[in-house]
Amino acid sequence: MSCSITKYADELAKNAAYIGTPGKGILAVDESIDTIGKRLSSINVENVEENRRCFRELLFTTPEALQYLSGVILFEETLYQKTSSGKPFVDVLKEGCVLPGIKLDKGYVELNGTNGEIFTQGLDGLARQCQKYYEAGARFAKWHAKIRPDEPTELAIQENANRLAMYAAISQQCGLVPIVEPDILPTGPHDINKCAAVTERFLAACYKALIYHNVMLEGTLLKTNMVTPGSGSLKVSPEVIAEHTVRALQRTVPVAVPAILFLSGGQSEEEATLNLNEMNKLQTKKPWSLSFAFGRALQQSTLKAWAGKKGEFEEGTRCVPR
Repeated sequence: MSCSITKYADELAKNAAYIGTPGKGILAVDESIDTIGKRLSSINVENVEENRRCFRELLFTTPEALQYLSGVILFEETLYQKTSSGKPFVDVLKEGCVLPGIKLDKGYVELNGTNGEIFTQGLDGLARQCQKYYEAGARFAKWHAKIRPDEPTELAIQENANRLAMYAAISQQCGLVPIVEPDILPTGPHDINKCAAVTERFLAACYKALIYHNVMLEGTLLKTNMVTPGSGSLKVSPEVIAEHTVRALQRTVPVAVPAILFLSGGQSEEEATLNLNEMNKLQTKKPWSLSFAFGRALQQSTLKAWAGKKGEFEEGTRCVPR
């Protein structure tokens, strides 16, 4: 079955390839208001819009930072925010040759008929949302689906894979490159072989669903977990993680996909970076660009250093500690 061709086909393929530019990656700043509130609380800063805006302005305007990025995933609030001098964040990113993206999923609910497994919601009214975000300057989107590593049910895998595919098809019809984000949760006592097996199973289901829904793979990106032992298992070396991760991808991800971007998945900044570096050093078949789509692994040190201070902004910027 051939993929669906939209009026955006050329634009989608071009933008997906650009985001996958070797040597560049994605900064994820798409935390919900509650989630960013937990991060701000850790540095004793009040969770108000001005403080959220202030921190994200720091991320977007730090000298030379944007040259290492091809995309930034935004939360809806941030998509419409401006710098202290009045310039929209979207314009700041585009002037830095960085494509703005938007989080589309609406969180998780329990999947009936399972023992606490979840699926991602947000398909209702999604086309209208995509059209609105495209008009606001977004050029790609993300949808996160999480699977537990301890014997996930086929129901949970298929439900999440199909929702990812439906989201991807809708996004492409509206001009947004869909980042497909199947994620194996890092918590638990499982070893690296268990994580690899579940990762392959979930990825295979996702690409079967994407093809079934006529998604143009050249206009998509994959954002996924690294294959690692669970948080309650013995650690392994970056070389072992790289081998298991790339092998899982070789077995499941079509060559039409331009790039694969990795979650940091609860790893430290250094761990995530070392693991990604080892993947790129592997002498094996890798038909896709391998890069990063990090959130905490790019933000955590910055957040601690900032700690609510004014920063190097235009006159009038204010950040309000507790």
